[in-house]
Amino acid sequence: MLKTYSVSLFVGILAGLIYALLDVNSPAPPIVALVGLAGMQMGEHAIPLIKKIIKREPVNLHWFRHEYKHNIGDTPPPSGDKTS
Repeated sequence: MLKTYSVSLFVGILAGLIYALLDVNSPAPPIVALVGLAGMQMGEHAIPLIKKIIKREPVNLHWFRHEYKHNIGDTPPPSGDKTS
């Protein structure tokens, strides 16, 4: 999984270097981009929560940990990507 994060960081740095070489600003200020990513995560995980509330099933910490522990920021690496 470390390889996945490293590649992501490298590509982000590369994109920043290209923007600097072309003397252009990034499409969105960093804080706006981070808020947008946070919104995407919240939106993606809101559907299972809403479904559970509509079904009047209990929403507790145990369910939350089971439902989201592996989903939020801990995506397994694609096949062939070895963890370091």
